[in-house]
Amino acid sequence: MPAQLLKGKPLADKIKDDVKKDVAELKAKGVSPSLVAIQVGQNDASRVYTNAQKKNAEFCGIKYDLQELPADMTQEQLLKHIAGLNADPNVTGIIMQMPVPEQIDAKVCQWSIAYEKDVEGITPYNMGLVTFGTPRLVPCTAQGAFELIKSTGVDVYGKEVVVIGHSDIVGKPAALLLLNSFGTVTIGHVATGQRGMTEQHVRRAEILVVAVGVPHMIKGDWIKEGAIVVDIGITPKDGKIYGDVETEVAMEKAAWVTPVPGGAGTATTAILMRNTVEAAKWQLEMKK
Repeated sequence: MPAQLLKGKPLADKIKDDVKKDVAELKAKGVSPSLVAIQVGQNDASRVYTNAQKKNAEFCGIKYDLQELPADMTQEQLLKHIAGLNADPNVTGIIMQMPVPEQIDAKVCQWSIAYEKDVEGITPYNMGLVTFGTPRLVPCTAQGAFELIKSTGVDVYGKEVVVIGHSDIVGKPAALLLLNSFGTVTIGHVATGQRGMTEQHVRRAEILVVAVGVPHMIKGDWIKEGAIVVDIGITPKDGKIYGDVETEVAMEKAAWVTPVPGGAGTATTAILMRNTVEAAKWQLEMKK
């Protein structure tokens, strides 16, 4: 049996419908969720994401404000700007768009966002909550991958889980979420590949999550029979979009495979909206 496609749109649609209801309930209590996106300088790729954010926010009833700041802004100026947003009670969520100009240390600035407004879930406080199994605001793409896996009905408990890619916003948090569900998790990265061990790990994966950004680096015939494959990589090349997994071959062996595009990434912006509402709820609790 060929694999079933594990599409992100049904999950995203459900999340947005739920968020819309939550927003209405919060507004009835006098709380209006709002999301501020900070863009330092111009970037065409980032514009695609901010347009999607604006569209989804409008659907959910969330106020969206894209603040486009000068490309020559200093780090000190940016930190001061973020501090102002942290202190503004009318701002319930903050996201900093990537990339930033070279004079800006992205991590320092992202970590300066108030943890209760950190809708990307990337501050040390929020990552710490994920680590200790009590997540509140979780990196959006990692959460999307996790929820897609759970949507198949699989019991992660004891399963052989392999995550290829150890970025702070996808690989690491995805691995932690699956570990918190008692998956037996292995994380592969560039050094794994340099030792020639990636294939060995992938072949035993009952659940495989790949987030690297190298087209077709995971060969389809490496996939274990009946595996769940979540391919988060997305690379434009020669007018086409490629994932990290050789999808067509993988579908002959796996039980579930995410399409590229149309998989985990599709749910990312919807989860950003849900995080914005969760952040608003968190701030409401802090006032009590």
